[in-house]
Amino acid sequence: MDVLQALEARRSVKNFDPAYEMPGAHRDEILRLAALSPSAFNLQHVRYVVLDDPALRQTLRDASFGQPQVTDASLLVAVCAKLSAWREDAARCWRHLDEPARSGLVGTITGFYEGDEQLQRDEALRSCGLAAQSLMLAGQGLGYESCPMDGFDFAVVSRLINLPGDHLLSMFVALGKAREPARPRGGKLPRGEVVVENRFPE
Repeated sequence: MDVLQALEARRSVKNFDPAYEMPGAHRDEILRLAALSPSAFNLQHVRYVVLDDPALRQTLRDASFGQPQVTDASLLVAVCAKLSAWREDAARCWRHLDEPARSGLVGTITGFYEGDEQLQRDEALRSCGLAAQSLMLAGQGLGYESCPMDGFDFAVVSRLINLPGDHLLSMFVALGKAREPARPRGGKLPRGEVVVENRFPE
């Protein structure tokens, strides 16, 4: 399936086949492709927490208002981001550059983020959104349905996955085989309402 077909076909599925086991090679390929997602300054903020312990999944379902995809999907990933990546990992993410270029870029990154916690959070969330879409499109390309999720208690889930203090939790992405077809696509707003040419009208 090419990317245009994947974009057209991808739907949010709620009911997955709990008996289906995703081959390890497919899981690894989905995660590999997601890790190619763009990130601000190539900081690679995103951390993919693969949730495959059945007992933990059941507890996470309880924290997700009983939504079945938490336990029934073949692959459940908590998409998180390391907020301190700009400070701790910048040089490592640009290790392919020579030392003067790397030092200059790290200085630019530091000046951009330092002292602006809102910017740090916004950039990390943008990277999470890109990564989540990549997870879903990679899954679609391999024949899996998906569902992005934020319908859960963030504080409880953060505790259950032992989220470090310098990380944030963005969403879950569930992937697997649907037990039933997706519902008909909801009505989409007209192009003229969602596409703005150059600037919003006054």
